[in-house]
Amino acid sequence: METKILIATHKNSRMPGDPIYCPIQVGAALHAPLSIPGILRDDEGDSISRKNPNYCELTALYWAWKNLPCDYLGLAHYRRHFASSKRSGDKWSRIISKEELETLLSSCPVLLPRKRRYWIETTYNQYVHAHHAQDLDKTREILARKYPEYLPAFDRVMKRTSGHRFNMFVMRRDLLDGYCSWLFDVLFTLEAELDISNYSPNDARVFGFVSERLLDVWVETNQVAYKEIPYLFMEKQNWLKKGSAFLKRKFIGKS
Repeated sequence: METKILIATHKNSRMPGDPIYCPIQVGAALHAPLSIPGILRDDEGDSISRKNPNYCELTALYWAWKNLPCDYLGLAHYRRHFASSKRSGDKWSRIISKEELETLLSSCPVLLPRKRRYWIETTYNQYVHAHHAQDLDKTREILARKYPEYLPAFDRVMKRTSGHRFNMFVMRRDLLDGYCSWLFDVLFTLEAELDISNYSPNDARVFGFVSERLLDVWVETNQVAYKEIPYLFMEKQNWLKKGSAFLKRKFIGKS
């Protein structure tokens, strides 16, 4: 079993030492090379590296889908990693190992991070308060036109108060091929039909944000078995600031 976990990064950052992890510079076509030893680039071969300001870590996913052969492929981030359920110590020692990952994958084809819960908002409302309603509304139109079998799951996901976020996962290769074929067709269609010329730099990351909400849609429609595993934030989180911003968006509106 050959498993590779991409770690998307746009800056020089510490990386796990386990050889299963493959750091990759996202938006490499737009920036100077990073100095991380052995780092991959998302602008070689078939790539969408220049779309990184709008697609975020998905430029790494697209590159690996097209250029990186392996039996299982995963995606994580320099600030977020999958965590072991068995190891203790500091954050870096708690990142899941190759052995534990492959043990989990031997009995289940997909690993996902534990669900993020909003408690007082649905997935749709949380997105609309933070970004633009037309992003999801147009996505639904595209699904209705091109992939109507995905609409029931899309509507269910939009009404939930939790979901798998961060574009983090590990998938068996055949499933990944199916997911990426569907996902990028939906997103490229959305890109062609959505006017983001007046979006802020943050809102312009729309296709990365929308894809986070589409993962559960694909998993449910295709009845893909998965296991949830914990994840780690590698940088300090200001939860008071995050919570205040969340409530402000909900009750006052997006700034």
